[in-house]
Amino acid sequence: MRLRPATDREATVLLVAPFNSYRTGAYLRAAEQLGVAALVASQGVIIPMQCEYYALEGLGQLLNTIKRIKRSFNPDLAIAGILLTMFDKRTNLAHQVATEAEKFFRQLIFKTRIPRNVRLGEAPSFGKPILL
Repeated sequence: MRLRPATDREATVLLVAPFNSYRTGAYLRAAEQLGVAALVASQGVIIPMQCEYYALEGLGQLLNTIKRIKRSFNPDLAIAGILLTMFDKRTNLAHQVATEAEKFFRQLIFKTRIPRNVRLGEAPSFGKPILL
């Protein structure tokens, strides 16, 4: 089965695909394969990046993956931008990571920053959904 080109009438589709997951083994391989397949089928990618140093390091690996996919499978793939997430304005770390990301990827960083939400992180431990 081959994907057909999208038409102007079609809406944007958001594919959430994991890459450098903390899980290992078969799950990680399957998740990365889904992520690669999503990039091969996409016209653009928005990269969410947590405001943590390891995420900044992992971003370089993801950008190399995108470069390889462009070269081998999808020359039209474009990076729409990098979205900083889990930003905690009270910590120096979040500000340092945001500054470093802006220094190296100035044109790609969205101005919007998604703040860290403690209640969102606690919801599963109380058996609550994140949306009501």
